[in-house]
Amino acid sequence: MSNVYASAHPLVAHKLSRLRDKNTEPKKFREFVREIAALLAYEATADLATTPRELETPLEKMTGAELKDKVGLVPILRAGLGMVEGVWGLMPSAEVWHIGLYRDEHTLRPVEYYNKLPTEPTVSLCLILDPMLATGGSATATADVLKKWGVKKIKFVGLIAAPEGIKAMQTAHPDIDIHIGAIDSHLNERAYIVPGLGDAGDRQFGTG
Repeated sequence: MSNVYASAHPLVAHKLSRLRDKNTEPKKFREFVREIAALLAYEATADLATTPRELETPLEKMTGAELKDKVGLVPILRAGLGMVEGVWGLMPSAEVWHIGLYRDEHTLRPVEYYNKLPTEPTVSLCLILDPMLATGGSATATADVLKKWGVKKIKFVGLIAAPEGIKAMQTAHPDIDIHIGAIDSHLNERAYIVPGLGDAGDRQFGTG
């Protein structure tokens, strides 16, 4: 699992525990999603390229750094939307592109229903944002779309993953790094991550 990075940060573990609690109400749930997303994005972007930037402090001139890579955020609708604000807090200039997928309850396969990507890529790195990497169907399908779009560098950022989802991503896209808050035990018969946290979309938006 050389391309899988499960966070060892105590803040991530603490906030994930609060997130998993069935008694956590939607408002607090959304706050934890944003906060954990920011922490994971911080780790996922540790290798971003920078370029020198000349500036002057109140004391003297110096050479600082400026991000060279242009970053795009691709939240998988709808659950991935809650992660955007957290990442935007770190990179307010990041572009956000939406790809809509839903899981067919019979086949458990993703079905694309929304895609407004421009004709040509406008970013050098895309972060796929989705709280749950369960079967891996939505994540692999999104990566397929982004590669066809022409993006050369892609990373997946999620809160919780199942071994099945990780395996699916590694099989379909071994070049994509996976940054995750925690790796759980398995998927149940309904393809929910166990112990997981339930349906991330429903818990964020107060539905279901």
